[in-house]
Amino acid sequence: MNKIVLFFLLATAGSAFGQQRAVIDEVIARVGGEYILLSELEERYALEQSQTNDSLPPDIRCAILDQSLVGKLLYNQSKLDSIEVNDAEVEQQLNARIDRILSYMGGDVNQFEDYYGQSITATKEQFREDLREQLAVDRMRASVVQEVKVTPAEVKNFFAQIPYDSLPYFNSEVEVGELVIKPEANDSTKQVVIARLDTLREQILAGTITFEDAARQNSADGSARGGGDLGWTKRGKFVAEFEAAAYNLDPGEISQVVETEFGYHLIRLDGRRGNSIRVSHILLQPEITEDDLEKSRHYLDSIANLIRVDTFSFSYAVKRFGYDKVQSYNNDGRMSNPASGNTFFEIGDLDPDVYFAIDELKIDSLSEVMEFRGPTGDPLLRIVQLRSRSSPHRATLSQDYAKIQDATKNAKQQEYLSDWIERRVGSTFVEIDERYHACPQIKIWLEDSRKITVGGENGKIVTGK
Repeated sequence: MNKIVLFFLLATAGSAFGQQRAVIDEVIARVGGEYILLSELEERYALEQSQTNDSLPPDIRCAILDQSLVGKLLYNQSKLDSIEVNDAEVEQQLNARIDRILSYMGGDVNQFEDYYGQSITATKEQFREDLREQLAVDRMRASVVQEVKVTPAEVKNFFAQIPYDSLPYFNSEVEVGELVIKPEANDSTKQVVIARLDTLREQILAGTITFEDAARQNSADGSARGGGDLGWTKRGKFVAEFEAAAYNLDPGEISQVVETEFGYHLIRLDGRRGNSIRVSHILLQPEITEDDLEKSRHYLDSIANLIRVDTFSFSYAVKRFGYDKVQSYNNDGRMSNPASGNTFFEIGDLDPDVYFAIDELKIDSLSEVMEFRGPTGDPLLRIVQLRSRSSPHRATLSQDYAKIQDATKNAKQQEYLSDWIERRVGSTFVEIDERYHACPQIKIWLEDSRKITVGGENGKIVTGK
């Protein structure tokens, strides 16, 4: 994976390769109170080049600028509508993206810092506001189209308008359900973790180690790199046990050991600002032993046997016994395909273990118990159920209704969003550098008589070192 793609994992806009801008930049457009810089356009263009082996269309910069204008319009409106993106969400996303890049580097922090020319903390600081903007734009877009619904008649009409020769051809696909449980550590292992945190607390209070160093050396989550700092956040963003303990602390005070679904914590209150607090924590997770796993395997296997003899349904078992932190729990056990966003998987989209588990299953049959890792690396167990299997075929309304419904809804949402943009542009201050007026995609942004242009020396700015 090349450098510019790794950079794009951190933010959709910003200074490439972790370097701060130290050259003359230009404002090429403004939407409300939001600006688009020439450097941002060129970075997006470089990304497009890095992701294709073919020559780019001649008007690709025009298309990129149009996308940027839409993003800035949505971001400007999100501020007017008080769309909130809190610090905890931004920090969580930053940590996830940093972790993803580190995974490409085998977890080597030194390689990361050599690659980007700065520390992980500095990299996070650099991209924090870009990520906040991205999250606000996504939330504003979802808010605009949230009321869009489609009727069965609209789905039917949408399908009828597709020429037969243009109907998609679907490979063999399956729908898969899963029942997931999370193995629990035994009491002895839990007590070891609690004792370790008690010892760390005593050492911190005695001054033999700082809270930050204790977090860096011991904490089991991404906040360890920042000394356990979780940033500023408001009520409702932490799990109940954690939040109750945090809000009952005085500034500088360290809690006793607190148990949550994530493990065991020491929590320090670093600041209070109205209804917001800033906290740091040290998280330790008890080890799941092979005995713990075996006990959970027997438990899940007994549930599977009860489903097989019709004591209760698979759907009931998911709700009654399933682990509620996996996506499928709230979808009747159905696994979602991240590549398509729906519940249908081509064979190549399936995890190999799942593929081999269902390869010879009959419809509604269950697999044996399988172990896998959750998004945070936790060991989990599951059984999977083959819900459906289709042969390769050209799309039909009866066989592919859910997909056609999604396509209908997406088309209607895009049309609704385009109408919203056109209305909003008419009431929003917009200025665009005259060099881009020939772009066909920019026409809608220039039609209103109130729109003005920028260019020349007055459009130039210097961004600091």
